[in-house]
Amino acid sequence: MTKRKWISLIIIGSFLLSGPGLSAMAQAEDGEKPDLVIYAYDSFISEWGPAGRVIPKFEEQHGAKVAVVSVGDAGQVLSQAILEKERPRADIIVGIDNNMLSRALEEDILEVYKSANIGLIPEELLFDPSFHVTPFDYGYFAFVYDSQELKRIPESLEDLTAEEYRNKIIVEDPRTSSPGLGFLLWTIAVFGDDYLNYWQQLKPNLLTITDGWDSAYGMFTGGEAPIVLSYTTSPAYHVEYEDSRRYQALIFKRGNYLQIEGMAILKGAPNRETAREFIDFILTEEFQKEIPLTNWMYPVNPGVKLPESFKFAPKPHTSLSLSAEKIDKNRDIWLKDWARLRSMGAHGLRLLKTQYLISSASPRFLSRNSFPPNKCFTLMSTKRPSPRWSTASL
Repeated sequence: MTKRKWISLIIIGSFLLSGPGLSAMAQAEDGEKPDLVIYAYDSFISEWGPAGRVIPKFEEQHGAKVAVVSVGDAGQVLSQAILEKERPRADIIVGIDNNMLSRALEEDILEVYKSANIGLIPEELLFDPSFHVTPFDYGYFAFVYDSQELKRIPESLEDLTAEEYRNKIIVEDPRTSSPGLGFLLWTIAVFGDDYLNYWQQLKPNLLTITDGWDSAYGMFTGGEAPIVLSYTTSPAYHVEYEDSRRYQALIFKRGNYLQIEGMAILKGAPNRETAREFIDFILTEEFQKEIPLTNWMYPVNPGVKLPESFKFAPKPHTSLSLSAEKIDKNRDIWLKDWARLRSMGAHGLRLLKTQYLISSASPRFLSRNSFPPNKCFTLMSTKRPSPRWSTASL
């Protein structure tokens, strides 16, 4: 088989999620099916993401054709894999992190695989002791601000609720976005059972809540708002490619929330052996060295030297996280409470508490599905995407 660089980028709309359209996906120009199919989040396969650099290397080494399918944000990638659990169309999914691990394990969609290269990774980054998910990068969530637009710099999560930031903050939806879920868990780690009160205070300051990170950051850099939920490494991007120090990350004294991203092989994967070879590959320096300047995260392989621009990516003094057990036990109710609070008006928290009292006599309240249909609008090519503007404001 002729070795060549071949990455297939597929559009997946909501009308195709459970239909036959995906079964015919990812075919080469000569009609051949790929040797490996990967579901990934948008930024992973954009022009500036890692796929364009690491996939050709793997194809060259293994003589394999790889199809990379964009399925929105990381939360949507996992949802798509769950929808297809009886007949998986992909071999690998990208983006399961320490916050989504419990849901993935609960759905029983992943195959156990302990890579021969797992010894290259520090033990503290191995967030899945069962080896269903293999880590490939990590980072910290942070609020990034525009230093040319913001007059007073917030120093804590509490500061973000101040009236001067009214309609000046963009965040992502925790039901569809890994940064969005990370921020929800961040507020729980800091405020405990009082997290809903914090969100109630924050609501007036949120310009919008987007489905994913791409949309949020596109709006931010487009001047829609001066503060966005992103990563501590975001400023390094602007230094590296724009020679600009305009955008800065906020490090809070009470800590920033840790995210460790991983990849996993799906149960019933059509190309299991090639998938295992790819998981081995992601831990090598050849793959890992591309992470900093493409995915804008830290590589999990400590042998990789960071670029100079990462000097402008501050690391928090305190790293926050919640245990997988706690997330697994409470995730659904946290998300439902958040969704209900978001849909309510100025007295949302008071109404939510009242509804809980009523619900004790009405079991239907607790079982009501408060989630909107999943949305997957994805990249059309490897060119940097136009932001997917969200009208899902509070």
